[in-house]
Amino acid sequence: ETRRRKKNRKRSLRWFFGTTSLRIPRAPCHRKMGLPYSVPQQSVGIVERLGKFSHLNHPGCHCLICCLDHEVGRVTLRLNQLDVRVETKTRDNVFVTMVVSVQYQVDASQVYTSFYHLNNPQQQITAYVFDVVRASVPKLELDVVFEQKDDIAQAVKRELNQSMKEFGFIIHQALVTDVEPDATVKRAMNEINAARRLRDAAANKAEGEKILVVKAAEAEAESKYLAGVGIARQRKAIIDGLRDSVQAFSESVHGVDSKEVLDIVLLTQYFDTLKDIGAHGKSNTMFVTHSPGAVGDLRSQIRSGFLEASAAAHH
Repeated sequence: ETRRRKKNRKRSLRWFFGTTSLRIPRAPCHRKMGLPYSVPQQSVGIVERLGKFSHLNHPGCHCLICCLDHEVGRVTLRLNQLDVRVETKTRDNVFVTMVVSVQYQVDASQVYTSFYHLNNPQQQITAYVFDVVRASVPKLELDVVFEQKDDIAQAVKRELNQSMKEFGFIIHQALVTDVEPDATVKRAMNEINAARRLRDAAANKAEGEKILVVKAAEAEAESKYLAGVGIARQRKAIIDGLRDSVQAFSESVHGVDSKEVLDIVLLTQYFDTLKDIGAHGKSNTMFVTHSPGAVGDLRSQIRSGFLEASAAAHH
């Protein structure tokens, strides 16, 4: 009797629903009623009930109602980084590729907004980075881009903060980590830099040689000046010695005037000179008129030189 009732019930259901069978879909996860599961730290689970948002599961142990609740996704609260490569043109018509690193995080108080209001937050951030970079870099020349990359990064951060805040995202930092011009431009810049450095090196070398020449000329001039001072002092000493000798001879021997004493002194100096020349084997050869009259000529020349020097000193 019981089997017959079951068969009649199956026939009634088939007649009512036709040849198809009715199946109740189950949640595609293993989290059935009474079976606990955990949400890891710095993550939040998004739970829907019958297709509608129900609640958030924060880190810890949780249970879902089988066939009703379903965890549709998880949102991480960790700090994320997105690297965006942007190709743009500078003011001096140089194409560069810039890498902008954006560090962002989901606001813990706006998990619902960040999950349901944006389908692809990375794509949204990339679009804003492209817009800011391609609006700023074309106003600057290539050298200025390298100098003001921090200003470009700050502009990207300001724009992202204003735009992504309403979607539940916090922009912590935006960094321009690389500015890479075209390979041809980079090679040309290296050649220009090398030529500039070679020119500076040549100028420094020439300046060094100039300093050496000037210092050598100054040293030679100083040397000649000191030599002249030495010669002048030597001649002054000779004159003082002659004067003292003439005065001493005149006082010792009466009846001899200074002219005769000077002749004797000059004759003595003359023979001393010949003696010195003959005593040294490596001395240069000198041809002089060797006669007693030569001493008188020499005396006349020296005397006339003294008189001219005295007259010039008085004038």
